[in-house]
Amino acid sequence: MSRLLALLAAVLLSGCAATAPTPAPVPAPDVPADAPAVYSLDIEVEDDFRDNRLRNLLRRHLDIARYRASEAALSRVELARLAAAAPAQAQKLVETEGFFNASARVERDPEDASQLRLHVTPGPRTRVASVAIDFQEGLADDDGDAKALRESLRRAWPLGEGDPFTQAEWASGKNDLLLRARAGGYPLARWAETNARVDPDTRTAELRLVVASGNRARFGTLRIEGLNRHTRQTVERLTGFERGGVYTEQQLADFQERLAKTQLFDAVRVQLQSETVEADGTSPVLVTLTESSLQQATVAVGYHANNGQSISVEHLHRRPFDLPVRARSKVQVSRDLSGLELEISSHPQPDLKRNLASLQFEHDRSSDKTAQNLGLRLGRIYEATQDERLSYVELLRARETAGNVVNTNLAISVNQQWIRRRLDSNLLPTEGHQALALVGLGHVRGGGTDDSGPFGRMQFKLGYYRPIGGWFGSARAELAQVVAREQVGVPEKLRFLAGGDESVRGYAYRSLGPAENGLTVGGRVMATGSVEIARPILASFPSLWGAAFVDAGNAASRWNDFKPVIGYGAGVRWRSPVGPLRVDVARAHETGKWRLHFSVGITL
Repeated sequence: MSRLLALLAAVLLSGCAATAPTPAPVPAPDVPADAPAVYSLDIEVEDDFRDNRLRNLLRRHLDIARYRASEAALSRVELARLAAAAPAQAQKLVETEGFFNASARVERDPEDASQLRLHVTPGPRTRVASVAIDFQEGLADDDGDAKALRESLRRAWPLGEGDPFTQAEWASGKNDLLLRARAGGYPLARWAETNARVDPDTRTAELRLVVASGNRARFGTLRIEGLNRHTRQTVERLTGFERGGVYTEQQLADFQERLAKTQLFDAVRVQLQSETVEADGTSPVLVTLTESSLQQATVAVGYHANNGQSISVEHLHRRPFDLPVRARSKVQVSRDLSGLELEISSHPQPDLKRNLASLQFEHDRSSDKTAQNLGLRLGRIYEATQDERLSYVELLRARETAGNVVNTNLAISVNQQWIRRRLDSNLLPTEGHQALALVGLGHVRGGGTDDSGPFGRMQFKLGYYRPIGGWFGSARAELAQVVAREQVGVPEKLRFLAGGDESVRGYAYRSLGPAENGLTVGGRVMATGSVEIARPILASFPSLWGAAFVDAGNAASRWNDFKPVIGYGAGVRWRSPVGPLRVDVARAHETGKWRLHFSVGITL
């Protein structure tokens, strides 16, 4: 019996061994869930714009793309979460560009699990089906001004029927329309309703906007804070509007700029207190001022490529003897030009003009002729935001020495000058133009070998600025002429010489002109021009530009003798807070010599 049981046990054991599964290999230990995940991301967008607008949008704002760009450490759990959320995020992002039927999916490369691919199909773009812009309160009135502003606001709306609907255009259009309504005389304008109803099935958007404008504002009492030395009349005469007049934002901006241009105040702020409405329907205008110091002295030491090393002292008194005038005096001594200037000008008058009187003396050695000029000028100047006009009478006594010949001439002239500026920035322009025109008529009393007689003088300048792709182009031109008989002794100061920083670079300052007895003298005609192109050198330092230029021009006794010379070169520009600082190296084509030029600011 015991032998039978042993045999049965042996059979059972052998059967179990035959059917037992093969032991599985020992698995590798699991990677911890918080271990850093290494991955790369490729974004594919079907039918993207030429500039890859949607792809770039996703790269900038998609969470998984931003983490990849920042190289921040991600755990595998966090990566999985971001990958799962990426399709929905991508759909929301492309909706801002008008694609409301987009689909998106994240795939892993079957050969490399660390390679992720986001595939986006935007689908058809949603377009604007209708636009309704309505108005409530003051802007709903039937008067002509309200009607004109309503039409202007509707024309300015950027999303018209058939245009692609984008979130950026929708948001900026609303902001711009509200700003225009406030600037047009309704400072309390607000949105009563804004609604963009998008139908993904028809791929259309219906836009409805309602502006609640409030009542049209009117200028009320002038409230002035900060006056100590100056009178209310100094401020009131510059308002440009009357109590009860219809408010516009531009009028306040012009008023503020006129106050700043007086140079009587260090800080100026002008506000309409639109939340306060008086019984007559007007709102007060609050003017907050910080007066400048009564006197100011400036000492400057420097070097200029035109006149060499120099030192100057300038003094300004903003109310001498408690009179509503400004007195300015300046003494300058430099290598080639020294002088003294005294000027008295009134504070701005109600017509926004200033009366001025000045006395100038200068000793000029910048050309082959040495000149001592004494000038007296009486005139009136109008300075607006973009335009200036100067009318003046000038008496000039000029004593000129050329070798052993000395002439003393006396000239009196009546002159009119206009300046026009249409620039995106008067200090650092990149787009627009500016122009100067000067005409004068006068009479010269000749001395020595010169004859007496009448003369005319004309001068025209033009500067033009324009962006060109990633570059910035500029051009300038100048044309000038003195009209008089050849024997009339027009003073050197009223004639023209070319060469220098703002003329033809590569040539010395005032070195280009006709020759008399081996000396360069002022010409009666002149023409110069320049073309320049520039761009930032470093993305990390955008205010530093590199530039290349070509200049041409000359001065001559008559147009028949005019022969332009050429200068060309390159330089750097630092767009500083006080204007562009320019350093140029230029080659004079006619002589083959190189010259270094320094200059600061934009001049006419």
